[in-house]
Amino acid sequence: MHTFVQQKFLKALKHYENSNRTLSILIAVSGGQDSLCLIQLLETSNVINQYFKNIEYIYIDHQWRFDSKKQIKHLINYINTTKHKISIYQIKYKNMSESISRRIRYQILIRHAKIHRQQIICTGHNKTDHLETFFVNLIRGTGLEGLSSLPLIRKLNEQTYLFRPLIEINRADILWFCRKWNLPIWSDKTNFNYKNYRNRIRHEMLPYLKQYFSPQIEKHISNFLDLSSLENEYIKQNAIKLYLISRDKDYIGMNYRFIKVQHIALQKRVLQIFFYYHFNKYLNKKIGYEILKNLNNKQISKIVIIWHNLYININKNWIYIQ
Repeated sequence: MHTFVQQKFLKALKHYENSNRTLSILIAVSGGQDSLCLIQLLETSNVINQYFKNIEYIYIDHQWRFDSKKQIKHLINYINTTKHKISIYQIKYKNMSESISRRIRYQILIRHAKIHRQQIICTGHNKTDHLETFFVNLIRGTGLEGLSSLPLIRKLNEQTYLFRPLIEINRADILWFCRKWNLPIWSDKTNFNYKNYRNRIRHEMLPYLKQYFSPQIEKHISNFLDLSSLENEYIKQNAIKLYLISRDKDYIGMNYRFIKVQHIALQKRVLQIFFYYHFNKYLNKKIGYEILKNLNNKQISKIVIIWHNLYININKNWIYIQ
């Protein structure tokens, strides 16, 4: 009989059960409870159903802790029991911000998956991580896209998908599962460093909200995130359709008369897609507002806006980039 955690995990794996081919997977691990739970669930389910033809583990060591070498040995010893390969990457630069470290981690994961032809990168993000990310992004002033930033599956490029099969399982249930299976969790002392915003949210903010506002606060936020994700996906799909209709097929340009009649939320999304697709740049709020103001100003027929090394030409019904 499957436990609650196993049932949630198997439900997430159903996305790949009907695939016409068996896929290769790269699993990012750390040695903490989320990683060990993920390893146990993947190994036991794959023996029965053969979801993945090749499984490889990867660990990225930032060398922030004095015991990082011991943790690597501990992780290697445990992965050896699975009969699968593990790759270790060590980052030399220790004085990096959390956001830069995260970006480097994903660059390593994507590059490794591309070299070894792995179609799926799997991480141990759970439901509690999703709530913490919600608060971190909310404090930073994010929009609807940022609030629903940890989906179950995310397409990274034409060959690779990011998969988070534990995203519907909270941390308390994961800890229970690890204890049930006597998994050797490596205790990470940096999780109690309150200089890190995420740790302060985890150990102070969420418990405070549960005690003084609502014991069901995590459930309520999760419902809000589910609704936000659906609404965000609807806006995104419509913005993509508008972008495909309005783009120039030969040049880096867009006919904005197709989007002028739309709601400003869709106009902003189409512009964001345009700049990210062509230049891999996120359109910031200031420049986005300036472009939209000029697009909707009937008295201005021609204007040039300079952003970084881009010359954004607005002329008649067109936007062209030099």
